[in-house]
Amino acid sequence: MNMQVLDAPAAPPKVDPLDAFFDAMFRPMNAQGVYARTGAYESVVEALSALISSRREADTEVFRFPPVMSRAHLERHGYLKSFPNLLGCVSCLEGSEAEIRAAADLHAAGAEWTDELQTADLVLTPAACYPVYPIAAARGPVPAEGYRFDVACDCFRREPSPHLDRLQSFRMREYVCIGTPEQVSAFRERWIGRAAALADDLGLPYTIEQASDPFFGRVGQIMAFSQLEQSLKFELLIPLRGAAAGTACMSFNYHREHFGTTWDLRHADGEPAHTGCVAFGMDRLAVALFATHGGTIAEWPASVRDALRL
Repeated sequence: MNMQVLDAPAAPPKVDPLDAFFDAMFRPMNAQGVYARTGAYESVVEALSALISSRREADTEVFRFPPVMSRAHLERHGYLKSFPNLLGCVSCLEGSEAEIRAAADLHAAGAEWTDELQTADLVLTPAACYPVYPIAAARGPVPAEGYRFDVACDCFRREPSPHLDRLQSFRMREYVCIGTPEQVSAFRERWIGRAAALADDLGLPYTIEQASDPFFGRVGQIMAFSQLEQSLKFELLIPLRGAAAGTACMSFNYHREHFGTTWDLRHADGEPAHTGCVAFGMDRLAVALFATHGGTIAEWPASVRDALRL
């Protein structure tokens, strides 16, 4: 595998070659990065999910989360400090029947009804692993063998874009490890190798590169530098536009003790647990398969269709 440090990703071209596959995958829904999905596209996502499940390690617990989560939990995660620009909140019309009707009727009168919305106690989930840490913490001390979880969620990040590899609403699948630094480091190393093998089975070209998260603002630049300096994040990038910079379709993350201290996830000796995850961008992987092998699944290489059982 090719390991190198990732600089800022190149911007997609104005005329995007991915658009040639739009009709095979999507239908428009009057919003950038939010699309109806075709049957062919969904068959690929479902096949990818089954393939990833087949690689699941023993003694891994499975959770599937809804597309919303507790606002208080997200605040505790520190998301407002790191990624406030990506956050999506749930807002509702509340009050008596008369108050709600008066607010709704503002639309027919040509007025702005959304001014009457009130923020609910829910936010749109930005990462599939976020809900699992309070679940694990509620159990008490982390066992000596640690925890491994298989989680998935429909996620949202406020990044409007016309490019098909940058959706606002997308599916994320993750394997999560909670344990000692040695357990988490070994978990991540195993999955870097397994993810590369999975990409090989799917006939996808890739590089695995050191990366950082898109932290917000000037303080975020310092956080990103620290993340790079400590080699806490790697990404598997697939070139979807010829020689242009690749798109991150999987990531391999070591959070150190961040979630351990945030949620009081501790070992029996009182030391905070370390955590890490490997994340699969299900929609980006599906787009990568169409971009690499073409818009007609029946014409994909036999080895790829065999791997996906399509």
